Amino acid sequence: MRLLAAPLLFVGMVVALATAPDTVPAHAQDKKDDKKKAQPKVDPKTFIPDAATLKQIKDKTEELRKAIAALKEKKLTDDVLVEVEIYLKAAENIVRFEEWLAKDSIKWTFATLEQGLSRAKQAEGGKAVWRDAPGKWVVRAYRSRVDDSIQPYAVLLPHDYGKDPKKQWRLDVVLHGRDGALTEAKFIGTHQGNAPKDLGYVQLEPYGRGNNAYRWAGETDVFEAFEPALHREHIDANRIVLRGFSMGGAGTWHIGLHHPGDFSVIGPGAGFTTTHGYIANLPKQLPDYQEKCLRIYDAIDYTENAFNVPVVAYSGEKDGQKKAADNIENALKGFKEPFKFTHLIAPGLEHQMPKPWQEKAEVEYRKYADRGRDPNPKRVRFVTYTPQYASCSWLRIDALETTYQKATADVTRDGTRIVAATTNVRLLSLDLPPGKHTVTVDGQKLDLEAGESLSFIEKRNGRWVQVDGQEAAIRTAEKPEKRFQVHGPIDHAFTGKFTVIGPTRDSGYPAAALKQFAAVWDRYFRGTLPTIAPAAYEPKDRFDGNLVLFGTPDSNPLIAKVLPKLPITWTKDKLVVNGVEYDPKTHLPVLIFPNPLTKNLDYVVINSGHTFKETDLKGTNALLYPRLGDWAVIKPTPTEKDPAAYEVVAAGLFDENWQFPKK
Repeated sequence: MRLLAAPLLFVGMVVALATAPDTVPAHAQDKKDDKKKAQPKVDPKTFIPDAATLKQIKDKTEELRKAIAALKEKKLTDDVLVEVEIYLKAAENIVRFEEWLAKDSIKWTFATLEQGLSRAKQAEGGKAVWRDAPGKWVVRAYRSRVDDSIQPYAVLLPHDYGKDPKKQWRLDVVLHGRDGALTEAKFIGTHQGNAPKDLGYVQLEPYGRGNNAYRWAGETDVFEAFEPALHREHIDANRIVLRGFSMGGAGTWHIGLHHPGDFSVIGPGAGFTTTHGYIANLPKQLPDYQEKCLRIYDAIDYTENAFNVPVVAYSGEKDGQKKAADNIENALKGFKEPFKFTHLIAPGLEHQMPKPWQEKAEVEYRKYADRGRDPNPKRVRFVTYTPQYASCSWLRIDALETTYQKATADVTRDGTRIVAATTNVRLLSLDLPPGKHTVTVDGQKLDLEAGESLSFIEKRNGRWVQVDGQEAAIRTAEKPEKRFQVHGPIDHAFTGKFTVIGPTRDSGYPAAALKQFAAVWDRYFRGTLPTIAPAAYEPKDRFDGNLVLFGTPDSNPLIAKVLPKLPITWTKDKLVVNGVEYDPKTHLPVLIFPNPLTKNLDYVVINSGHTFKETDLKGTNALLYPRLGDWAVIKPTPTEKDPAAYEVVAAGLFDENWQFPKK
């Protein structure tokens, strides 16, 4: 069944028109093509302030710190306080990391401090009076649920925002490009000034925790930044445009095609949509568990979700990153379902998106954004490879028969009649009105009684049955299963709330690994690891965050406590992982597993932060893919330069029941 007749589809259109020299602002595009040209090396000493200037900065920072302390005594609500504290964080970070990476770094730092002091004065009345400023950029902030860090974003309201109380405005979420000189101070400094007179939408730009292509916590940052706007008066939640250029284009490709039910149209410019073919010198074949984990973020695998959201792509004709859109366009040629895909190509241009092309893209965005998305479509056809990306509109794929293999759910709803066809799906949930419904799934008919919450249907021994959500929760508490929110790999633990507990005494590699992870998180994810002592941990029978443990059964009592429920043996004298015995004096297990202390509602992670390293974070964003899957055995090989170095002895993925696959 087709939603639109084929002749009406706007498919694969290529537009080539004249260009002009204007370019996207620096904060909205990459300076270089990650694949073709290396990022220029920035010497932080080039723009470092002299001693007298640095003292002025530190004195002004202390003044702002005292002003914030005074505000805390007034017991301001946290959502107001963080929008003052973000200025302090910006000033502190640029000093302690010595991130004097651009000629304007000193200017931005002083401006940040002055604006912070001004905002502290405004906040004395307890209200965020700066937020309602139509026609001007306003820097906002929120406290992240991931690590309680304060993260910035910026909002630009049109000049006539709010003047007509009945008017609902479109929201554009714009993802910035890679910028080797990006800091919070630069982000604040480059989001100043007025809106164009004819701005026809609200523009919101997330910080994205820096340069990570909006992956992992960077992806969470995008949603945390724009979620408050959806509750703001005069914002139309059905007219959200997601767009960006270069790294922002890569982020738009992956977020837009992973979450196709959230946007009225997506506008990716350049970027990348695959790992292989983008990263120079990447081996043609990675280890099997790494190859499977590429299916988490490779947008090419989610091409068919263009069924649910229109795509308006942009490329320069001579840009190496044009391949991002070409990949998707070629994949769509064999897709038999209706979709809307437009590819704007600027002749003769390399890696840039001049203003005339922004305007041409805007014409295309409006075709879909003015109409808005259908929040309750009659038909949803969704593709995923992992429960990490599970939802589209009123449909959710909660569990797959085999994770990292293609799963599809094609569901049509006509009143109380639902018809569904699935592949590689084990558990589905439907958001249906209360009452009786008839569901035909894979040819099997079910009489389904929907309540106030989601309705679940599960495939058991080849037959579909309705299951109670509470019953399923009780079952998985006794026997863990890979499912929505609890499916691995290790890196997934750091996309939501987590708590770290280190060893109670120096334990060699685990202590070094924790120290390294803390430093990397601080610099590259712009937050402090949320760390507590073992005695402070109180497990709850609800999601309360992932538990990340560093140490050994002897040096971390919580590792000893969860160990009996893990599928490994680990004592002073014996380490058995996946049926193979290792010397525990020279080897360590690394893994992610449902946390048995919280009835498997969240994760426990042993001896690992992100499995990619600082060198990957410094390189192209496409390098931020999982290196260890769900589990590994490592042999520490510390050096003076890298005390947390290790050799991977074995690694892999657990099966759908969180066990080692049968050999």
